Amino acid sequence: MKTVVSLCLLLASIGLARAGTAIGDVPPDNLGRTSNGEEVRVADQHGKVVVVTFWASWCGYCRQELPVLAGLQEAAGKDRMTVVAVNYKDERKVYRALVRALKDVQLTMTHDADGAIGKAYGVDGIPRLLMIDRDGKVAYVSVGYDTDSLDEIVDAANKLLAQPATPGM
Repeated sequence: MKTVVSLCLLLASIGLARAGTAIGDVPPDNLGRTSNGEEVRVADQHGKVVVVTFWASWCGYCRQELPVLAGLQEAAGKDRMTVVAVNYKDERKVYRALVRALKDVQLTMTHDADGAIGKAYGVDGIPRLLMIDRDGKVAYVSVGYDTDSLDEIVDAANKLLAQPATPGM
């Protein structure tokens, strides 16, 4: 009996670590603050497809992914899709320098200095990308990035953009 209880507790703790990040879940609302101090929340983007990517300065694949996501957002239109790039665990001065260096990459960039936002999203590797549908539910999740994953990301985004939001939500 003790083994069964221990197993249940272990499974519950694994589920809690990834709460809100499985397909069909309502994700955590908080996406951090921009370098200007503006709060960014999933709920404020209702009716749009929201792409959330967790990235860091030292992650080369992350830095490759950001301009691609900016292009995806531009192609879709910011009124239909918003990309939020959450800088994960970089020091504030590093984050601010990166925002300045990436000024031509038109994304909403926020900072998660202590990893609390990432933890709420179940981040255990970066880049970690999630797509949230127009109704505010997680519809796509991926970890890692390379040029081969681009088609899958674009296909997932196009499918979500083609779906209307549920009326009355």
